[in-house]
Amino acid sequence: MIKSDLHSTIVSGVFILLAAGSGFAQNAITTNVKPSESIRPYTVAVSDVTLKDLRQRVLSTKWPEKETVLDQSQGVQLAKLKGLAQYWSTNYDWRKAEAKLNSYPQFLTKIDGVDIHFIHVRSKEPNAMPVILTHGWPGSVFEFIKVIGPLTDPVAYGGKPEDAFDVIIPSLPGFGFSGKPTEAGWDIDRIGKAWTVLVNRLGYKNYVAQGGDWGAGVVNSMALQAPEGLLGIHSNFPATLPAEGVKAIGSGIAPEEFSAQEKAAFDYRIKLNKGGYFTYKATMTARPQAIGYGLNDSPVGLAAWLLLHPGFSNWSYGTDPEQSPTKDEVLDDITLYWLTNSGTSSARIYWENRNKDNINAGAMKTDQIKLPVAITVFPDDVFTSSESWAHRAFKNLIYFHQVDRGGHFAAWEQPQLFTQELRAAFKSLR
Repeated sequence: MIKSDLHSTIVSGVFILLAAGSGFAQNAITTNVKPSESIRPYTVAVSDVTLKDLRQRVLSTKWPEKETVLDQSQGVQLAKLKGLAQYWSTNYDWRKAEAKLNSYPQFLTKIDGVDIHFIHVRSKEPNAMPVILTHGWPGSVFEFIKVIGPLTDPVAYGGKPEDAFDVIIPSLPGFGFSGKPTEAGWDIDRIGKAWTVLVNRLGYKNYVAQGGDWGAGVVNSMALQAPEGLLGIHSNFPATLPAEGVKAIGSGIAPEEFSAQEKAAFDYRIKLNKGGYFTYKATMTARPQAIGYGLNDSPVGLAAWLLLHPGFSNWSYGTDPEQSPTKDEVLDDITLYWLTNSGTSSARIYWENRNKDNINAGAMKTDQIKLPVAITVFPDDVFTSSESWAHRAFKNLIYFHQVDRGGHFAAWEQPQLFTQELRAAFKSLR
C-alpha cells in the first residue's frame, strides 16, 4: 500500500511530486496489492532551471541554410521552424500544459519492470464503460486531453448518461512520463499484455480498448491475445491492406481488381511514399540509437524530427486560429518529449516492431482476431481503408464509418467527432 506522505523523485530531469493518499488515489488504487503492484499518484512539476535551459538551447540553435525546394520534401521548411522556435523561446508557457495535466488524476505503476504513467478519470455515471486509449509516435497523452470530459461526462457535452466511459490513458513505455525499458522486447504484444495488467490492477472486469498509430497496433495485439474481460476494440488506423496491395506497393500501381474506393486509398499511400514522408520510419526502424544523440541534445532538432510525421507536416503550426491542435498544443507535445528525454526511447518502438507493418493486415494477423472490432476512417489520415478491406481483414467487424473530416491524430484534431465515434462504435457492447 502507499504511505500517506509525500515523495519526490526525478524522471529524466523532470521533478515529479508523488502525492500519496490524495483523493484521486481512492478512485484508482486496488486494495490488498503487493508493494510491486502499487499505484502511486503524482503531480508534474518541472523545475525553472530545466525550462530556462530549454529556452537557452532553442535560442542558441545553430541553423542550417534554407532548403533548395519550395515544399517540405526536404523536411520542415526553415522559415516555418524558425517561426515556431521563436514562439517557443518567447511566448510559449509550459506551465499551462503542466496545469492541464495536473487537472486530471495521474499515476505511476510498475508493470513488467517498467513504470507506466497513466491518466485515470472515472465517470460519475454508475454504469460507465472502461476504455483504455493508446497513442502512438510522435503523440502522447496530450492527444486525448480534449476527449476526457466528453467521454466521462457525456450529459455535459450533449450526450446521454448511458454514453459514459471511465477513461484510462497510459503513456507508452519509453514515452512521456513512463519509464524507459532497459532491455529489448517491448513490442506491441508486450505492451498489450502490460495494458491488460493495468486495467486489471485498476479493478475492472470488463473494458474496451482504442488506439491509433502504434496504439492501433497495441489494441490489435490485445484483441489477438483476447484477455478475459476485453469486450472489443476500436481503431482509427486499421491494418487492412490486403496481400495483393502489399505486393503492389513496390510498383506503385494499384491491382486491377481494386474498386475505385480501394484504388483511391492505395494511391494516396503511394503518393505519400513517393513524397518521402516515411523516411523517418525507415531510420527509426533501422537505427533508433543513432538518431537519438541529436534528438536528446537539440530541442529544435527534436522538433524538426517530430514534425517530419505526415500527420504533423500538413499543419500550419498554429497560424490558423481554427486549427486543432493549436500551436501551443503542438508545442505541449514536443516539449513533453524534450523534458522527458524520450527522443531515443520513443523511437525504439519502430525497431521493436520492425517485423510488423502497421497497415498490413497479414503482418498484423487481423484474420485471427475473434473479438468485435470497430473502425473509423478519418479522410486525412496517412492510410485510409475501404469498407471492403475492413471486412476482409476483420472477421468480426461490428462497426465501420468513414467520417468527413480529421486526420491521423483524430482525438486531438476532432475531439467532438472522435467522441461520437467511440460512443457509436461501442454501443452494442455495453
